[in-house]
Amino acid sequence: MPEKIASVEAVARSVRRPLPAHLHREVRTHLPKQEACPDCGGELRKLGEDVSEVLERIPSRFQVIRHVSCKAGLCVLRPHRARGGAEPAHRAWRCGPGLLAHVLVSKYGDHQPLYRQSEIYAREGVELDRSTLADWVGGASRLIEPLVEALRRHVMSAEKVHADDTPVPVLAPGLEKQRPDDSGPM
Repeated sequence: MPEKIASVEAVARSVRRPLPAHLHREVRTHLPKQEACPDCGGELRKLGEDVSEVLERIPSRFQVIRHVSCKAGLCVLRPHRARGGAEPAHRAWRCGPGLLAHVLVSKYGDHQPLYRQSEIYAREGVELDRSTLADWVGGASRLIEPLVEALRRHVMSAEKVHADDTPVPVLAPGLEKQRPDDSGPM
């Protein structure tokens, strides 16, 4: 029975595919700030490195930015790690801020649904599932919650709030024609 539960959990988690090998890679190396051990003053030697890759979109092309944070120390007991690299949210999502901005502007500014964006990226040789794009959009919305709350407080602090109640044509479900939006004022 425990084996069956473990296999179901493994299937439920999505498998993270490696970033495409054919994309251009830019390496950004982050060195420790200290050149000597703060305790004994001895020279720091390279012990290894942590490597994380972030998918980024440069207008009209994709590229992978490889962040290398060097670890150095006198011994393995007290390593010194360089600070820097991708922000934690982007590192977890494996996308750069430019790509995230492009996905959000395409979705909300250009009205490009995520499935269509996924197809466009696939034509460019980058397989991004719609669920991955949706995770990025959801994560970005959580990141801007403080900004939305500040904006809401500012708008609602006024004595009056004016709104435009102009009807907007929307595509009727199941029909191929538009109908006016009758959802009424907010």
